[in-house]
Amino acid sequence: MDASTVIAKKTKKKTVSEAEPPLQIDNFIIPGPVGSIPVRLYRPQGTAVLPVVLYFHGGGFISGSLDDADMPAQFIARNSNVLVLSVGYALAPAKPFPAAPEDAYAAMAWVGKNAGAINANASRLAVAGDDAGGNLATCLTLIARDRNATPILAQALIGPMLDPSMTRLGDAKRLESDLTPQECAECYRQYLPRSLQRLHPYAAPLESRRLSGLPPAFIATAEHDVLHIEAEKYAAALITVGVPTQVARFAGVKHASLREHAPALTEVAEFLRRRLNAKPHSRKKAAASAIKDEDSGEDSDK
Repeated sequence: MDASTVIAKKTKKKTVSEAEPPLQIDNFIIPGPVGSIPVRLYRPQGTAVLPVVLYFHGGGFISGSLDDADMPAQFIARNSNVLVLSVGYALAPAKPFPAAPEDAYAAMAWVGKNAGAINANASRLAVAGDDAGGNLATCLTLIARDRNATPILAQALIGPMLDPSMTRLGDAKRLESDLTPQECAECYRQYLPRSLQRLHPYAAPLESRRLSGLPPAFIATAEHDVLHIEAEKYAAALITVGVPTQVARFAGVKHASLREHAPALTEVAEFLRRRLNAKPHSRKKAAASAIKDEDSGEDSDK
């Protein structure tokens, strides 16, 4: 597949059908390098061995929880027909960088060691996340490549924070952004207390000169978000080195609402399903196909 980019602006209101396939949801603890890691496992109904998506919640590296990731994690599990392991990684300032990405790697390793117990196909693994979780997801692909771990097959980033230097932020006032540069600065100050850490590729993927060999990416951005410029620049950087990449900017959407925006999640779920070769859910109509336009059409710029 050739690297390509698509800038799509979704403008029509959409609703999600209530007829959704059931999930089994389990909360438990796994060991981590700096303490226990709370995780939440989402499984579509049945006992089939399924691909796995590791999901990382947002919160600017300093807040957030498994509950914040519940809606996108459920959506992906249902509509991609995969297991989703949502990871409650270490938060700053109590546990600054590199605690969070090391927790992410520990969760990936746990899946490999315990695949049989959870009916997972650990060789078909993808990562996803929103906000700071998008940063951790793509940084985990770098870590896994550098440590010769089981290859990650796909990455889906939803409004990711990717540039601790903050040199690629958009104009908050012009964009009518709900996220401000001041808020970003405070998050990075606590997550990366040492200035040199802001150049580390496992914290700042845009600074990496070694992006080749990373897995195919889907990057969702919001029109009213100061982060959409850096995310789209990261997409361009991936494309430059030959990583198959799609990027979609969703019109009328702000940063905080992107992770639960049905059109964005629909594209994320379809991307992950295709990249993991997951079979559609056995129900006649899965939730993804139940996304209906309230209007008769959909506008997009491609």
